[in-house]
Amino acid sequence: MIDLQVVALCVTAALAIGVFLRQRRRSLPPGPKGIPVLGNVFDIPKEFEWIAYDRWSREYRSDVIYLNLAGTPVVVVNSAQAAHELFEKRSLLYSDRVRLPMLNELVGCNWHFLFMDYGDDWRERRRVFHQFFHSNASVGYRPRELKVARELLSRLLESPDDFMTHLRHMAGSLILGVTYGIDVQPSNDPYIATAETALHAISMAGNAGAYLVDYIPILKYVPSWFPGAAFKRQAAEWKKATDAMLERPFKAVTQAMAEGKAHPSMIASLLTELKEDEDKDRKEKVFSGVAAAAYTGGSDTTVSALGSFFLAMLLYPDIQRKAQIEVDRVVGRDRLPDFSDEPSLPYVTALVKEVLRWRPVTPLAVPHRLTSDDVYNGYHLPSGSIVVGNVWAILHDERTFPDPEAFVPERWLNEDGSLRSDMRDAELAAFGFGRRICPGRYMAVASVWIGIASVLSTFDLLKPRDANGHIIEPSGDYYSGLVTYPKPFRCAFKPRSESTVELIHNGLQES
Repeated sequence: MIDLQVVALCVTAALAIGVFLRQRRRSLPPGPKGIPVLGNVFDIPKEFEWIAYDRWSREYRSDVIYLNLAGTPVVVVNSAQAAHELFEKRSLLYSDRVRLPMLNELVGCNWHFLFMDYGDDWRERRRVFHQFFHSNASVGYRPRELKVARELLSRLLESPDDFMTHLRHMAGSLILGVTYGIDVQPSNDPYIATAETALHAISMAGNAGAYLVDYIPILKYVPSWFPGAAFKRQAAEWKKATDAMLERPFKAVTQAMAEGKAHPSMIASLLTELKEDEDKDRKEKVFSGVAAAAYTGGSDTTVSALGSFFLAMLLYPDIQRKAQIEVDRVVGRDRLPDFSDEPSLPYVTALVKEVLRWRPVTPLAVPHRLTSDDVYNGYHLPSGSIVVGNVWAILHDERTFPDPEAFVPERWLNEDGSLRSDMRDAELAAFGFGRRICPGRYMAVASVWIGIASVLSTFDLLKPRDANGHIIEPSGDYYSGLVTYPKPFRCAFKPRSESTVELIHNGLQES
């Protein structure tokens, strides 16, 4: 005979659990409902996810939204206020990284400290990186930044149609020189070619949400020949590229040092200072990983930002003209800009800030991981959640940036033309958050600044015309990924005067 008391207790317990679960779900941040088991896996678009996250944030009237990806809780942060509260003020809880099986295991990027857990290994690598790229140290690289910027002008003069290739060469030349002391070839440099393939791999594999294996890790064990396992085959190819970027330039430096031919560089300094009682093999792995990480960060920012600058100047010629007027007034037409001009060129600096806001290099910050339960605005944020900063939403928030899709450098300026000091936090969002903010941002911004100032001084950027004289409009489309770039577009680079050619040649010789 059934014990009615036992039945009553079971029913009561079931009801209590049901009420608890409903209350718990109601206390989570709002978000799309999803389906059983898989949750919101099919709600997230494969490309430009940040647009969907921003739309949901508006739809649910919440600056944090919640997604369930096959049982993995995901919290997306869509406002500067929430980002500051969580990533900055509560950084101890939000500084860990999510382990992405596609990137960390299948593509093999465990060496990259950007994607490492918040622990001793990360601290060691961050400390090494900071030694060479903190704000004061980065000033020492300005002569090389000036040199590669003037080489860029020469390349744009000779073959303007290949401007994106020239940007990659500029970025590669700078980073390879600083980190490895390698002088790249004028064209078709093997180190740059290898790194570009690896950069594409990291951008795609590191795009959280793009691969189902990141949320259903058991899929990493699926054989590569299995139907639907194309991601495994792709990862194997990408791993070859990332391994090559990690190993080849490092081996070139060690060989040059053995032969007494090494140029000054980060790696040469680190290896020279290595003490005899230290674990040489382990330290070399640390150093090679830090150097490769420097390449991925610095190169991506320069190429993406300058590509967006070229596009913006085609779409907003009046702004191009305003910036050129300032450059002409301060620098004149008989020399090229250098870093000593920066304090006197606030409009150019505002233009750089607007490029980084208008089309952020990384629209979604690399995901963080919440290490314990937390509460924000009354919402329960579960321990273990993937927490993603939506950089795009923050930098396109109409409350801070009216008409956010418009390119308006003036938003960074006071009425007297000086730079606004109250916009600093918004600018930093372009480089991540909290303790995991990009440590190479000083060098990256300086490289972009001198590139933009140099181009404005020497060229008019114009929409080209076809054979019938019709203007060719740029599409304005972008590639989606961890790092975004403009899709191919045409741009005419017209020297601003007859003396520009001589000025560029002289500047190249002087650098």
